[in-house]
Order: sequence, then structure tokens, then C-alpha cells
Amino acid sequence: MASNSYKVPRNFQLLRELEEAEKGCGDGSISWGLLHADDMQLNCWSCLIIGPPGTNFENRVYTLILECGVNYPIEPPSAKFVTKIRMKEVNDQTGVVDLRLLHMQSRSNSSPYSINGVLQEIRNAMTSKENRKLSQPPEGSSF
Repeated sequence: MASNSYKVPRNFQLLRELEEAEKGCGDGSISWGLLHADDMQLNCWSCLIIGPPGTNFENRVYTLILECGVNYPIEPPSAKFVTKIRMKEVNDQTGVVDLRLLHMQSRSNSSPYSINGVLQEIRNAMTSKENRKLSQPPEGSSF
């Protein structure tokens, strides 16, 4: 018997996410757009996260790069901070985010990843008890 599940093609998913980014969806605490306007494969994304209130990240703007591989949205994008940050999920030397340490288990196996979802999870991790009070590098420093 054939399965009724339908997988949205990668480029359709990414075009939808580009449209969301251009419309400015959400509360303004995260944003994303193509890193290079001529990126026809929609691979590399420049992203911003504004640190959540009540944390040592508050009122800081963090820049990161997401790269959506050929298996996106079934597999998550890779994420790397450009702005220096201290979090248990981020490599102190390279800025690479270990997405396995984020609480993305709430995502069902049949639903695709999204740039918005990954950025929200990273921002949520900033409020965790392990991260919220970590001292942060001076503003303006980068990896």
C-alpha cells in the first residue's frame, strides 16, 4: 500500500522561507535572508538573533550563518556563529552550533526542519539555566 506522506521539495521549502524572511514574520527577535543574492541553490543564509531579555545575551545582536545542505529540510542546516558567543551548544573556538544539543525533539519525524525553527531553538537555548548567566565576550568580537 502506498504511503500518503508527501515531502515538500527542498527548493519549494526554501523559497517559502525566503518569502517569510522578506515579509518579516515573527516578533523581530530573529531574522534571516540569503547571504548572497545570486545563491540560486538557496544554500547560505545570514541570520540575526537578538538576545532574550533577562539573560546575559540581552540587547545584543548575534550574527550567524546557516547552510542548508542537499538533504534539507529532512536534515537540519549547519549553523555557525559569526559573533562570538558563549553557550554550551556552541564550540568556543569555531562558533559551530551542535544542533544535537538543542531541544528539537519536539519536532516530529515527519515534519521538515525550518530556518525559523532552528533560530528559535537557538534563541530559546539562550534562556536555559546553563546559558542565561554565562559571561559573554566583549560586544563586537567575532570568531
